[in-house]
Amino acid sequence: MRSGQRLGRRFGWLWAAYGTSALGTWLAFGAFPLIAVQVLHAGPAEVAALSSAGAAVGAAAAVPLGPWVEFRRKRPVLIAMDLVRCAALLTIPTAFALGVLTFVQLLLVSVVVAAADITFRAASGAYLKTLLAGEDLLVANARFESTAWTTTIIGPPLGGMAIGLLGPVATVVADALSYLLSALGIRATGGHEPRPERPAATHMRARDLLDGWRYILADATLRPLFFNTALFNGLVMAAQPLLAVLMLGPLGFAPWQYGLAFAAPSIGGLLGSQLARPLVTRFGQRQVLAVAGTLRAIWPIGLAFLGPGTGGLLLVMGVELGLIFCCGVFNPVHATYRLERTATDRVTRTLSAWAVTTKATTALLTAGWGVLGALFGPRTAIGLAGLLLLATPLLLPHHSAAFPSEPEPAPEPGRI
Repeated sequence: MRSGQRLGRRFGWLWAAYGTSALGTWLAFGAFPLIAVQVLHAGPAEVAALSSAGAAVGAAAAVPLGPWVEFRRKRPVLIAMDLVRCAALLTIPTAFALGVLTFVQLLLVSVVVAAADITFRAASGAYLKTLLAGEDLLVANARFESTAWTTTIIGPPLGGMAIGLLGPVATVVADALSYLLSALGIRATGGHEPRPERPAATHMRARDLLDGWRYILADATLRPLFFNTALFNGLVMAAQPLLAVLMLGPLGFAPWQYGLAFAAPSIGGLLGSQLARPLVTRFGQRQVLAVAGTLRAIWPIGLAFLGPGTGGLLLVMGVELGLIFCCGVFNPVHATYRLERTATDRVTRTLSAWAVTTKATTALLTAGWGVLGALFGPRTAIGLAGLLLLATPLLLPHHSAAFPSEPEPAPEPGRI
């Protein structure tokens, strides 16, 4: 199979399931904070805790799930995680209808969904690696990336309309149903998935929880990529709330302008993901990772110079377009390389550790940058994030020797 090819019926169902759940997620974008504010009359501290603490606790809860999932068939795990997210989200409209919805319930649901998200992503990477040949992984990841940016473009505007007409709880129902449809799509993939072989031991030990991190840190190329992506994603996301404060507050942008500034540039991600495979074919995986990973770090510093009016709006859109385009190229190449580099019997644990660290880092940096924004102002904090991002390319692997083929699985005596 080559570029533009069919990847088979089973991948088609998996791709459809991914697109459905991604659309549901973006339809419900911002629904939890809106429910907290509009329905439960929560204050700024509670809203901040809902996003940061929910993600951090969910990441911690997902830690034991990676080793547990590693030696189980991945398709049933994917279906189970979709159903868990669906059931957790449906408790919100149910409690709302009964008049018993509380902030604690919102927080608990956010924790459950965050843990299930991490587990799903880790299991889906392992499942994809068993589903497709190695040369098709980049095509598949590019299609996932294109779908992600497409749903980013159309989801929030549709969700905003639904919230305006029906309220934020309605979009939570849509999100829950999208996970149910995703579960049905994954079930429809069918086919035989062999059960991973278990090592001799039958129980999991406390030290097994750190397997994913040990594997990453022992690998000469996964290690720098791991630190690069965790720091880059954390700094970019930490600056977003401060940018919202700056744009919607002192600079006087209307909410629709703020939404447009981030929705329209998402077309860059769609374009970048389409170019990922041709660029790798021409220049090689290492070169594309190094160049795209470097270029994506250059753009955010421009947000520190944001001003009011049309010029300011165009500046934000230009910065976001450049950033998202580079991410659209980098992300599928990075995801493919990570799968190729990780031994088959370590994929779930590795991806789980990666996602847990990224979520926890983002939560911590978001909280820290909130303090910096309060002390020094949002513009200064945004500029500091941009300066630190300029250093992240130093963590990228830059030598061709760092890109060997997949290592052989290491023996694991006395394990799970």
